[in-house]
Amino acid sequence: MVKIRLQRKGRKKQPFYHIVIADARAPRDGRFIEKIGYYNPMTSPATIELDRDKAYEWLTQGAQPTDTARAILRFKGVLYRKHLERGVKKGALTEEAAAEMHNDFITAKDERTAKRFEEEALKKLARLAEISGVAPPPPPPPVVEVVKEVVEEATEVVADTAENVKTAAETVVETAAEVVAEVTEEVKEVAVEVKEKVKEVVADVVEKVKVKEVVADVVEKVKEVVADVVEKTDDAPKA
Repeated sequence: MVKIRLQRKGRKKQPFYHIVIADARAPRDGRFIEKIGYYNPMTSPATIELDRDKAYEWLTQGAQPTDTARAILRFKGVLYRKHLERGVKKGALTEEAAAEMHNDFITAKDERTAKRFEEEALKKLARLAEISGVAPPPPPPPVVEVVKEVVEEATEVVADTAENVKTAAETVVETAAEVVAEVTEEVKEVAVEVKEKVKEVVADVVEKVKVKEVVADVVEKVKEVVADVVEKTDDAPKA
């Protein structure tokens, strides 16, 4: 059987633990398969670093956590993720809804943890100031507030950029439409001019054809007259 458990490290009365995947038959601090996190109970609050994806993967493969490891997995949202995935398999939730609920849980948990660290740091500064008789320095702005301000500024920048891009795109479309309209108008004018010139050329050709026909008729008539004259000359008595 594979276990998710803690492996003790550190000196006497100053322990910290590695969160490991190990065979149940191996000694507590002996060989292990993989290290997936770190747990230090000596800080206030306790420091926990955990690779949630690897922990969830081993959990779904049948690894059994010890009591302390189970509490850590619950605190870091791994067990909650497994619970949500069970709901997805049953059809009670969609994958998108389950992912959103898990992310909301992780975000809220991280915010509460960061706030506790800040509160403990302020208490420590106040205690040291009371002992030394020096006023503590002003506390730094909360990390959550700083992150929110950064996110708001980034959102405003993105919105402004999107608006500028939209305006530029509309300008380009309008300019292109005007250019197309001008080109179309010029093409129409050129077509009219060409049409007029073609008409003139056709008229000239027709006129020339008519003149040729008239000349041909005149030539034929002249030939007939000449033939008559010649014939009459041949029929006249010679002196």
